[in-house]
Amino acid sequence: MDSLTQIVLGAAVGEAVLGNKVGNKAILYGAIAGTIPDLDIFASHFTDTVSALAIHRGFTHSIVFSVLFAPIFGWLVSRYEKYKDFKGWSWLFFWALITHPILDAHTTWGTQLFWPLDIRLAFKTIFVIDPLYTLPFLVFLILTMFQKRTSKKRKLYNGIGLTISTAYLALTFVLKDAALNHFESALQTQDINYQEIDIRPSPLNTILWNANVETKEAYLLGDYSFFDTKGITFESYPKNHELLGKLIENEKVKRMIAISEGWYTINKIDDKLYYNDLRFGLLNMESQSQNFVFKYFIDVDASGNVNFIEQEKTQRDGKKLMQDLWERIKGN
Repeated sequence: MDSLTQIVLGAAVGEAVLGNKVGNKAILYGAIAGTIPDLDIFASHFTDTVSALAIHRGFTHSIVFSVLFAPIFGWLVSRYEKYKDFKGWSWLFFWALITHPILDAHTTWGTQLFWPLDIRLAFKTIFVIDPLYTLPFLVFLILTMFQKRTSKKRKLYNGIGLTISTAYLALTFVLKDAALNHFESALQTQDINYQEIDIRPSPLNTILWNANVETKEAYLLGDYSFFDTKGITFESYPKNHELLGKLIENEKVKRMIAISEGWYTINKIDDKLYYNDLRFGLLNMESQSQNFVFKYFIDVDASGNVNFIEQEKTQRDGKKLMQDLWERIKGN
């Protein structure tokens, strides 16, 4: 999830653990702990794109990381804070650290919660930024901060924030299941034979859902809003995997395919190859658009070394996507 959401979650969890003992310092340290797992993003400054993608939401988002580092952070804080309970501080850091990847596991990218096992947990029920999850949570956290440490209202407000956010997260599973039923029904009605289907919410909401459907030669992309009155239509995108040629044997290419969970297409433009990760959809909703959110130029140097170069996205792309989404959410 986005940084603000993780800060709010960490702060609320910190308050739940030690708020009655240290007041707003529990919120502060919980907020700090809630951001720590995402420090793995700095890996992109020290390694190549594929390695950075593999590292992201790996070790720092695991149970192992939380167990190992919670007592370290707890010990450090207990050394200089007036409240000296090492166990209490360690417990705060553990829960603020572990809830971060648990929440991230609900997004499309997922997390390696069980690192070092090569398992990426991704429920794909919520987008990385969802105002309906974050804003009510934030409001009740702010109300909590202005209550006295021992006030019953403090515990009440924080409890309401945690309850509402958790209930909404649970609701996203119900919404995903309902959307999936609509997609599967549409595929059956249109007599489309497919191998696999993968769905996820579109940006900023859980009303409009996107689907990737794998067939033998192509991927079908479709969307469904709970306000729709017409049937679902699918657009076909050829896989073009054969365009990779001998590159399919390259270790870096294999890693990229694994990261994308096999959901990718290849485009050839002006003799240049581009790799499209289908899991995150398109930057606009135009018919047969090739402007994918994650699109990489496959650069092969004179020595045969392969590098994936992410194509830049502009503010104009973001603005266009928001406009398209708003119109599409309202129904077809």
